[in-house]
Amino acid sequence: MRVFVLLFNARTENEGIHTIRIGDRNKVLMFESEDDATRFSLMLEAQDFPSPTVEAIEDEEVKEFCQQADLDWELVTEGMLAVPPDSNAEQLDWQPEEAAKDSKASVDASEEDSSSMSDTELERIRRRLEGLL
Repeated sequence: MRVFVLLFNARTENEGIHTIRIGDRNKVLMFESEDDATRFSLMLEAQDFPSPTVEAIEDEEVKEFCQQADLDWELVTEGMLAVPPDSNAEQLDWQPEEAAKDSKASVDASEEDSSSMSDTELERIRRRLEGLL
């Protein structure tokens, strides 16, 4: 059976699936209806959550993923009104795409800076630091 899930940064290395935290467990919602999944996604956006993408996927694939990732899952039947919790997670297991790009750019820049320093320059900095001790 084909279901709909909410993905963040779909089809990227930084892809994440939307889960709801219940107690100490996370649950993936599988929507029977694309319209219901889209409605839920819009409610998340209204809560200032990053914009998810509604993706169709086989339910067995989602169940297998949940089993491997130690997540619970729930089928939201067509017409059943699912409402996001009032609060969002403080810390995400993934980064919104813009943040991931910024993070990668700063790592690339720092790697570039360290590789472009000459040995003489590094030696000069080392001596100055030793002088501080």
